[in-house]
Amino acid sequence: MSADATTETTDTTAATGGRRPLRVLIAADTFAPDVNGAATFTEELALGLAARGHEVHIIAPSWNWWHAGSFDEEYRGVTLTVHRLASYRWPAHEWYRFAWPWTVRKHTAPIIAALRPDVVHIQSHIVVGRGVAREAHDRGIRIIGTNHFMPENLLEYTPFGKRTTPLALKIAWADAAKTYRLAEAITTPTELAADYLRDAIAGQPVLAISCGVDATRYTAASGRPAGNDIVFVGRVAPEKNLDVMIRALPLLPAALDARFTIVGDGDMIPKLTALAKELGVEDRVRFLGFVPDEVKLRTLTEGTVFVMPSTAELQSISSLEAMASGLPVVAADSMALPHLIDGNGYLFTPGDEHDLAAKLTSVLTAPDADYQAMRQRSLTMIEAHDINRTLSTFEALYRGEPVASAPEGR
Repeated sequence: MSADATTETTDTTAATGGRRPLRVLIAADTFAPDVNGAATFTEELALGLAARGHEVHIIAPSWNWWHAGSFDEEYRGVTLTVHRLASYRWPAHEWYRFAWPWTVRKHTAPIIAALRPDVVHIQSHIVVGRGVAREAHDRGIRIIGTNHFMPENLLEYTPFGKRTTPLALKIAWADAAKTYRLAEAITTPTELAADYLRDAIAGQPVLAISCGVDATRYTAASGRPAGNDIVFVGRVAPEKNLDVMIRALPLLPAALDARFTIVGDGDMIPKLTALAKELGVEDRVRFLGFVPDEVKLRTLTEGTVFVMPSTAELQSISSLEAMASGLPVVAADSMALPHLIDGNGYLFTPGDEHDLAAKLTSVLTAPDADYQAMRQRSLTMIEAHDINRTLSTFEALYRGEPVASAPEGR
């Protein structure tokens, strides 16, 4: 921690509109080097706030059990102060790490006391968010809570069976409500997710605020790609249902010579590799794994269509990234994904590889004018998800000012 961390942030800057910069403490259960929507949003939020002149600190699990402490970490040329809590890998999950719940307040209380933040922004209610929220509440610090979490996604890595799952979900959401009631405002990425959260936590007010993307980082290619490359970006996890896409691949017209590129890592890669081999399409499926940002951005720019087969997306940042790259999107008709499709692609019946193949064929065989119209529609829709709008909204919440839910981008 820097020596002047306990000084008040009193200077005004042009970046903050002439108002006093804020000292913001973000508490997250997942953060870089993790690759998932919540970690990506937390990083983008922190970088955006820092660029606006605010002092930003992050509390998150360490990436191994011994790497605990406060560190200056660099992300895209910006240095952030990250307070890492000793963490341990969840045995049934490839990458998820957690701090022991009963240690969080003990280890974060000195950090919060030294920083005296203007606001604490928790990114979940699970472990780190829960402990930090309670500590901040007892100190009278404003709390903003954002939910990116679907308990249904985590239950796959727990011993609960189908018969006990409804009870487990009820308990999980009741537990979430206890933490979110401490927050002055609760947010989630989409209106659909907000409705879901209101029902799950007994009707508390919830604001829909897009995670947002910095569209200036993405490039849309001019013209139509020569090939037919179907792209997916994200964790290669069970809830992403990538097996549906691989099963759809041999159903596409052979003349299209369509390829499927997966950008991301995860525990499903061996199973998906075996499935591709079984279906005879292993030479048409590429697993790029975890790649540098420039490779991901280039893959999106050079792609023909983006696919999102997941049925558990509260927003889908990777779909927003694809739209910012000018790609048509074919997505499962589930959760928040329908809000991202309006003339820029198609929805398909979740889990139905035949319907997915039909919708992909519609994109890949569309006349040039229709294909270009889908690309332009993606670029138009992404304007409503501009990261600067998201940052301004959270700045207002941090200062205790009223805000309304952000538009869906239709």
